[in-house]
Parts: sequence; C-alpha cells; structure tokens
Amino acid sequence: MAFALNGYLLAIASILLTIFINKKLIHFPTVSLDEDQYWGPGIRPEIQDQTLREFKINISEKVLLYLKYRVANARPLPLSLLDVHHQYGINVELMEDVLYFWNSKYDWKKKREPHFNKFPHYKTNIQGLDIHYIHEKPKNEKNLKVVPILLLHGWPGSFLEFYHIIPHLTNPLGSKKFAFEVIVPSLPGFGFSEAASKPGLGAAQMAVVLHNLMKRIGFQTYYIQGGDWGSIIGGIMSSKYPESVLGFHSTMCFTMERLPNLLILLGSLFPSFIVEKKFEDRVYPLSKIYSRLIEETGYLHLQATKPDTLGVALTDSPVGLAAYILEKFVDFTDAKLIDTKLANLRNSYGYEALLDNIVMYWITGTITTSMRLYAETFNPSHFALGWLNQPITVPSACSRFKNEIAFQPESILKYKFTNLVVLRDHEVGGHFASMEVPTILANDIWFAVDTMEKYHRSDEK
Repeated sequence: MAFALNGYLLAIASILLTIFINKKLIHFPTVSLDEDQYWGPGIRPEIQDQTLREFKINISEKVLLYLKYRVANARPLPLSLLDVHHQYGINVELMEDVLYFWNSKYDWKKKREPHFNKFPHYKTNIQGLDIHYIHEKPKNEKNLKVVPILLLHGWPGSFLEFYHIIPHLTNPLGSKKFAFEVIVPSLPGFGFSEAASKPGLGAAQMAVVLHNLMKRIGFQTYYIQGGDWGSIIGGIMSSKYPESVLGFHSTMCFTMERLPNLLILLGSLFPSFIVEKKFEDRVYPLSKIYSRLIEETGYLHLQATKPDTLGVALTDSPVGLAAYILEKFVDFTDAKLIDTKLANLRNSYGYEALLDNIVMYWITGTITTSMRLYAETFNPSHFALGWLNQPITVPSACSRFKNEIAFQPESILKYKFTNLVVLRDHEVGGHFASMEVPTILANDIWFAVDTMEKYHRSDEK
C-alpha cells in the first residue's frame, strides 16, 4: 500500500512539475519562412501571371475510356484468408462489390462532371504553382455580414469531400447575422493543383502558399476549417498569421509537443487527472491506443520515406489505387468495420462519392505528389522549423467525433489551443466527418464561428 501511495505521489509531483516547466520555461522557437519562395518549374519568370482564371472540370473521353478499360479488365483479385475481413488490408468481397458498381453504374462524364461543376472553380498562380480552388458566395447576403472561410482537406481526401458541406454554409442559417463565402482549394500536388518541382514543400510551406492564395482572392482576414492535413496546415496558418486568421475550427485537434504527451503518459497512473471518466477508454490503456496507432499508420511511415516507389504502382493501377484509398476509409471510419466484410461504406458514404475521390486522383495522376506531403513534413528539417509545435492563440474550436483515431482530452488540447472557445463531442462520425456527417459538421462550424464573431465583438468594446 505504501509503495502504491508513493507511486501516486511521485506521479502527481511529476505532473505538477511538468505543468510548471511547460508554462514557465518552455519557449516555442520558429524559423522564418520565405513568404514568396518559388516552387514552380525552372527559374522564376520575370513576369508572373496573377490573374484569377475560371476553370471547368472537363476530362477527355479518351482518358475516361482508357480508365474504363483498365477497371473492366483488371486481373482477378487475390482471395482473402478464411474468416479474415480487413485485418490484413482490404477485403476482396468489398473490392468486388465496389468494382461491380464502378463497371455497371458509375459515370464520370455524364453524371459526375455536371455535379462537380455546379460550384465555380478557378485557378491562379501562387509562388509558381497553379492552385485550383472553389469560390462559392452566399446565396442571400442582404443585411448580413459576409464571412470568408477556407476549408482545407487532407489525405486521401480532396476538395470533393466538402461538396455536401458547401450548401449548408452558403445558405444563411436561422437568425445568424452573417453568411459564409467559401473557398475550397486543392492542396498543392493534389487533384487539379500543380505539384512542386523542387523538394521542401511541407505543411509549413503550404501554409504560406494558402495564405497567399487568400490574399490573392482578396481576403485579408478569414476563418479556417480543416481535418487531417487541413488541421495541421490550418493550425500552422493560425499560429503564423494570427492577424489574418479570425478563428480556426478542426475535426482533428491534437498536439505533438512533448510535455503534454508526457502528461498523458504519467496520467496512466491517475487517469482522472488527465481525462474525464466518459472519455477514459479513448486515452487509456495506452498499450491499446498505441497498438492501434502502430497498426493503422504503416502507410504513414511508407509515405514519409518512399512515396515515389509506392506512387509508381498506384499511378498505374486504378484498381490498386482504389484498394489503397478504400482501406483508409475502412480503418478510419470506425475500427469495428475492420471486422466486417463490406465495412458499411456504401451506407456511410455511398460508392459514388468514394469513387469520385479515387477517380479524381487517378485521372490527375496526383497520388504520388499528394503522398510526398508526408515526406516533406515528417523529417528533421521540417520539424526544426518549429511550426508544428506552435501554440494557436486565435479563437479555436474542436469537433471530436466518436470514431476519430486522433483523440486527446481537453486538458491536453489547451496546451496547443490556448484560446479554445468551443469543444463539441459527438457519438457518431469518424475521421472523414465532412463526408460522413456533413450536416452535423456544418452546424458545428456555424456554432463555432458565431461564438468567435461574438468573441471579436466583445474584444472590440
């Protein structure tokens, strides 16, 4: 008993000391970034095109016919092991179900392109890269303040993941005194945005590109929403440009700073010091949490080290690309789906929406360049910049969905989000909330920005 008591006292003392060190002694040094670094091919031209050019998604029939041929003539798929579902990766029965739909019902040209082009698309050249983006204005802004918001996607997502969200944001909600003007870019190297021709375009450098995009469009101040890479890049933008970012909303709030994570480790002895009882099973035991992280992040290590090798296979094979991306939707929608054959993806997202995203990667040939973001960010040089561990001081909001793999308790989040004004938890949804539960996420965004607008008004008084 005395030994156990001494252990608890030691843990508490360590936690208190950690809090003191973190608040009093730890600084967050950063390396300045070139705000106009050229990422395009060759050398920077003397005159750069700064126009905003209208863009339509219009893939040639030749490309689509070849894709159709490749899918229809795919080699027989390897059978899954007996009584194994998705524990070894994608299950063959799910793949066959998706391929049947792809071959018999999916039509990019006649059905999907008109759907994609219902929003206005543009391109503009930022730091040598042609950046694609959607710019949708509010439907009725009469007597309303127009609030610009930048929606940032992640991997293996794309700008398409926000298609159900956009109408919820551009249509004024109830008695709200503002309306959203929505900007949805394709991250550099994703979809219809040009990829860097030179190494070094990591998350911090992308934050600069996207801030310059917002200025080019005409916004000096704006809100940001993001999940996955959108959360990381949006967080860096919020830290780096607090005079421009009015507020930040994320569906993947976390900190990688060492001392808060040490608190989580010490909290294994006294969980209630770190996390509310109702969320304890999402943080402890650490052996279970870390085991799942290790099991489900093998792709991250591969993409952070050898993305181009993997990219050769995925760029060539549309079926292989589909398997690789769909596996992530199985894993990160709900861990329980790993133990089912069809993983309920048809009901959670619909095969059409999932194939939109897969086909977009294949026809643009951007799976390799999208995966390079991991290699350009998770390396010593990028970590040394310091921006990944910067505190976010602008008003922030977090939406935590039940099946999001990246969960941290509020006590830990406040080390990163020092001005956390909204924290909402949901008993549904996973990592791809914008596609799975768009209405819930849209309502969270409305609530968060409304709270932040009130915050700014009170701050002005």
